[in-house]
Amino acid sequence: MSSTPRLTALPSPAATLSDGAAHQSPIQALHRSLGATMTDFAGWDMPLRYASERDEHNAVRAKAGLFDLSHMGEITVTGPQAVDLLNYALVGNIGTVSTGRARYTMICAEDGGILDDLIVYRLQDAEYMVVANAGNAQLVLDTLTGRAAGFDAEVRDDRDAYALLAVQGPESPAILAAVTDADLDGLKYYAGLPGTVAGVPALIARTGYTGEDGFELFVAPGHAERLWQALTDAGAAHGLIPCGLSCRDTLRLEAGMPLYGHELTTSLTPFDAGLGRVVKFEKDGDFVGRKALEAAAERAETAPPRKLVGLVAEGRRVPRAGFPVVADGRVIGEVTSGAPSPTLGKPIAMAYVDAAHAEPGTAGVAVEIRGSHEPYEVVALPFYKRKK
Repeated sequence: MSSTPRLTALPSPAATLSDGAAHQSPIQALHRSLGATMTDFAGWDMPLRYASERDEHNAVRAKAGLFDLSHMGEITVTGPQAVDLLNYALVGNIGTVSTGRARYTMICAEDGGILDDLIVYRLQDAEYMVVANAGNAQLVLDTLTGRAAGFDAEVRDDRDAYALLAVQGPESPAILAAVTDADLDGLKYYAGLPGTVAGVPALIARTGYTGEDGFELFVAPGHAERLWQALTDAGAAHGLIPCGLSCRDTLRLEAGMPLYGHELTTSLTPFDAGLGRVVKFEKDGDFVGRKALEAAAERAETAPPRKLVGLVAEGRRVPRAGFPVVADGRVIGEVTSGAPSPTLGKPIAMAYVDAAHAEPGTAGVAVEIRGSHEPYEVVALPFYKRKK
């Protein structure tokens, strides 16, 4: 990826607004013309749905869906010590990420609490792109900038340099292949390459948040509408439809993928969240939160905290974040995310529960929903895994 393009064709309409109004995607007018129901998401005015959330969800599972993810926050880290900075600032071993590959990781506070979960792309030998969640992007930018002191590296806010579109679902390779000559067959999961899509420069990444095969396309904001339309045209014969953030949430929930602010918070360490595998103690040098995370890892081994599990309803009532999980007349946990599952045909939830009730098949577990104890089956995550 040594020729990764810098995508700065036009200034982005998503720039910070001084009057306190919501940020806008560069294709917001297009969304409205398609009849999208818009919603505030982390300070952005984004499409929640276009028509039926269930139809959008099912389209991604069976065919393909097209998403606007321009609310995500891109931060570029460059310089001779870029990798040293990232290894110090993040919990993962960024030094083992090859050029053209990406890695899921986290940025933690000194006490081990999760500030955000991230994807880091290695674009060139000494150039990395950190993609943060919209609601945490400024915090991540400020934290990386602060932690860069003493490193020969630059942290650059590139949120206005990119729009981000995603095509997800089993038909997505065929759809994207119709508008690019990039080697999609050779593009592995969690990898990216520079290319031309519908005649515009793009970073093509095989990543996503739906549990399906798919691609995320980073382009200049001024090229977003052209790309959206080209993908829409190419996808017409494949069942592609526009999809909003509502179905993205049910898709990631079925796939057992955590959402910051729900399964991940500053009060949890990666080990508390069952994601201790992202912490790499073996990497060279110190990193922020190491001592606290070493203690958290030991606690997880000797006295397991509450564990993140899946819950499947026996009835029809839907649990929501914050609802108590109960057993034997006492509270044993709390729902972090819940929704009807179009794929399973039942309500599902992720929840943190006491270790004694975390084994799949544990009897007597219920969710308290408006004063009623609704029976739920404890299952292993994820609820859904696509066929390879």
